[in-house]
Amino acid sequence: MEQALLPLLLIAVLAIPLILGSRRQKKMVQQQQELQASLTIGDKVMTTSGLYGTVSDISDEATIGIEIAPGVETTWLRQAVREKVGPDVVDEDEVEIDETPESSAQVAAPIESDKRN
Repeated sequence: MEQALLPLLLIAVLAIPLILGSRRQKKMVQQQQELQASLTIGDKVMTTSGLYGTVSDISDEATIGIEIAPGVETTWLRQAVREKVGPDVVDEDEVEIDETPESSAQVAAPIESDKRN
């Protein structure tokens, strides 16, 4: 009996992480499919390459149009959309720049090295 118990425990120790990992992966795939199916025109999204834009065309099943700048529309695979982003991501056009001296950035002087060849 003891001889059969050790191999069963070894198999259980190896199989449990594999099963839990595959369940987690299936859940992530399901969430990604739900995201891609829920995209609508006007959604702000981020692609897998880090590009932010607004969905402008969803007429095709495999691709979507993303407007990355006013008047600039690019075509992407739906799988390239990583996530929807909320209104907290602000376009550079919408940011008001305060030109007061208190808000300007200070840049340090370059460090001089005494390298001698």
